Amino acid sequence: MSDPDSAIAVCPGTYDPVTNGHLDIIRRASALYTEVVVAVVNHPVRKGNTLFTSDERVAFIEEAVSDLPNVRAEAFRTLVVELAHRVGAKVIVKGLRVISDFEYELEMNQLNRLQDPQIESVYLMASPQYSFLSSSGVKELAIFGGVIDSLVPPTVARRLREELKR
Repeated sequence: MSDPDSAIAVCPGTYDPVTNGHLDIIRRASALYTEVVVAVVNHPVRKGNTLFTSDERVAFIEEAVSDLPNVRAEAFRTLVVELAHRVGAKVIVKGLRVISDFEYELEMNQLNRLQDPQIESVYLMASPQYSFLSSSGVKELAIFGGVIDSLVPPTVARRLREELKR
């Protein structure tokens, strides 16, 4: 497993695409943990098909956090607790924006604890400027030509415009 002096956290999500709200949570987690593994769900069950491949989503994240030496991104296709075991993490970090996030995350926390009660879930509240921000909202804005430049990294904004023109 991991060195007792290190604290590894996993930040799982679909990140389709990564938003500045996601990046805020990742950056804040990087200040709290020795290593942060941004775990990109390869094929989400609840959300259906993704706009971007897992490789593209990993690349977006890696570019956006290239200034954080203790953060890396990787795709996974297992239970998040299995990924946590593999990377030596004892913590799953998630962001919370609104009440509906809490309801969903409470369910996920309980299911994860059934799999491994030694892995804790830690929740960071969204910063006020990102409390409304979601990947699906960004995609909807992009589809209808809305301004998304302040909501996602520049590469993501460009790729969203390209992808949604099709």
